[in-house]
Amino acid sequence: MNDVVVTVRGATRTYNEETIPVHALRGVDLEVHRGDFISLAGPSGSGKSTLLNLIGGLDQADEGDVIVDQVSLSELNENQLSDLRLEKIGFVFQAYNLLPVLTAEENVGFVMQLQGMSKTERSERARETLASVGLEDLADRRPGDMSGGQQQRVAIARAIATKPVLLLADEPSANLDSGTTEELLQLLKKLNEEFGMTIVTATHDPMVMAYTSRKINLRDGAIVVST
Repeated sequence: MNDVVVTVRGATRTYNEETIPVHALRGVDLEVHRGDFISLAGPSGSGKSTLLNLIGGLDQADEGDVIVDQVSLSELNENQLSDLRLEKIGFVFQAYNLLPVLTAEENVGFVMQLQGMSKTERSERARETLASVGLEDLADRRPGDMSGGQQQRVAIARAIATKPVLLLADEPSANLDSGTTEELLQLLKKLNEEFGMTIVTATHDPMVMAYTSRKINLRDGAIVVST
């Protein structure tokens, strides 16, 4: 089995802001191996979120290539990219992106519904996954009746319920206090160490960086330190 989950080769990304080019990434090379727990770190504007979005197929490089689970993203059309994200990648967003009218169980089951899983199967999988993140008692509660930390755990449960190849988290601790952040990081560490989940997170939080096994520091769109 190929142990490389993600390969980034010479990725360049430039945005135009009011006709001024902003070089978000400048020829980045990176390999993510199965079982890695990586933090993409750096100040605002360093390129870490752009790199995470390229890996997740939410954005495309101007030059270079991104390969996820041996599939080159540059060769996929929009429908194929959507299918790859649906089948292989779990996303945890800073704003949680939970649907307010759905219960925790329904939010976790939403991606499985898109995959065509039966109602019975996705309900069972959703409750099982909520239990794995310590929220088995909140399955019938809606996001508005949960704390920020609980909502983030539901978001993680939704991301991992489909057993993705890769979990991507963008600033997962941004809206959490230090105690809740610690609980979140313990959960991510458990997913990584006990279940072998490959995790890449973009962060500027030293607490998050301390938990990860690899740290990739970016500045001005380039990798400056990799440990």
